[in-house]
Amino acid sequence: MTATTLHVASVKFIPVLRSLQINLKEKNLEFSLIEKNTMACPYFAGKNRPSSIQSQALESRQSIDASHSHHNNGINNETPLSYKTYLKIPQLLSAQSLLSSEGGKVTPVHDEHLFIITHQAFELWFKQIIFDIESVIKTFDCEYLEERNTLCIIQRLDRVSQIVKLLCDQFPIIETMTPQDFLEMRVYLGNSSGFESMQFRLLEIKLGVCDELRILYNKVHYTDVFFGEEKDKIFKARTEKSLLDVVNNWLERTPGLEANGFDFFGKYKSAVNGMIEQNKAHAEACEDLDKKQVLLEECQSQVDTFATLFDENLHNELRAKGNRRLTHKATLGALFIYLYREEPRIHLPFQILQRLMDIDSAMLKFRYNHACMVQRMIGSKIGTGGSSGYMYLRSTCGDRYRVFLDLMNLSTYLITRDRIPPLSAKYKHGMSIHDWMDNLSSSENDVDEESGIHSVSSHPSLAAKFKKATSLSGQLILDENVNHYRHAGKPETEV
Repeated sequence: MTATTLHVASVKFIPVLRSLQINLKEKNLEFSLIEKNTMACPYFAGKNRPSSIQSQALESRQSIDASHSHHNNGINNETPLSYKTYLKIPQLLSAQSLLSSEGGKVTPVHDEHLFIITHQAFELWFKQIIFDIESVIKTFDCEYLEERNTLCIIQRLDRVSQIVKLLCDQFPIIETMTPQDFLEMRVYLGNSSGFESMQFRLLEIKLGVCDELRILYNKVHYTDVFFGEEKDKIFKARTEKSLLDVVNNWLERTPGLEANGFDFFGKYKSAVNGMIEQNKAHAEACEDLDKKQVLLEECQSQVDTFATLFDENLHNELRAKGNRRLTHKATLGALFIYLYREEPRIHLPFQILQRLMDIDSAMLKFRYNHACMVQRMIGSKIGTGGSSGYMYLRSTCGDRYRVFLDLMNLSTYLITRDRIPPLSAKYKHGMSIHDWMDNLSSSENDVDEESGIHSVSSHPSLAAKFKKATSLSGQLILDENVNHYRHAGKPETEV
């Protein structure tokens, strides 16, 4: 037989080819591995291939060989990793046990299979949501947040929102089962209830649902239905910081709130008071007495509305009652981001707030869709867990279970663009991007010889300036002498 020559397209297949080589030799076949002249990229073939690429390929191959060797230690060589073994498909597909088919029943309930599959899918997605929320909390829970991390935060919050929206669309699939079909299988559920979903309770806790505002389930606290390890997980989560907690702390560090700095709050109150006075003067000048009365009442309504924001004590009273969730300072920080969202350095913080509201809205829709599905299936009957069924679920669709309702209500306090207090030159400069980039590039003449481009990473002082200038605006204060931000709590050093 003629010699066999295999051309390798990628270094990552070398361990597999080596295994092939052994098998071929056992069959008295000649195996030749040509690596130098044939690569995945045609521009780096043969002797023209840069030495740096060669070294990277060598390191990659060594890493792959090591991982392949380590991998083989845990898996039989005769059963390589496959799609079904990696995802544990056999175990996954064997997790649907129909109670209606046990005991030799002649006619099992067909739709029980659908009921199990959809609820198992719910639980898998709950696990992913918890996984992403925990990572976001960990990123937020620090003394100051690097701006480079904000894109990852936005991405994962958006993912959570999209998953919850997907779960909302699973209810119509369940509704393809008729109430009569559900009645046939309901007897097999016993006292089990979706209220016993430990992961959904963890999800709520990690988002920041307030325990004091929860509605009693069948006249008992929601933790009373859990035992052992599940109960321990619930109580542990209740002692940890929630997404609401870390977002609140982050908003409190918003720049511009300092009374001895930009004093956003003072300037904003002046702008609002000017607006109300102008509206009042317009009402007083109205000759139609009925219309004048209406306009004056509107002015007084505005005064009462803004008083809940201007008076910190009043805000705290509303918060104690559960009508506000964010602290007064955090609320002002969020309002600052709302009003100045068009400034380049505020773009990402504003997107974070948008994603948080998306999650809150999606969770409300999820609860509502669940309630509607239950009403469609069982009407006004008592739920399997002993609750009032639909009536209980409907009661969870109110503001009690909203986490970021304060962000939604910020629209109440928006004012027209022409009344927004203009940023001082110092803050305006600090909120821009091109200004500090121009300052950085012009302050150093470090040019890469090959590309002719200014290199940030190759010059220590320039790299330090760049890293410091790109820190998140949402938790920095403006240096008095330079046009960029420095970390709050860090010593003042001139750059």
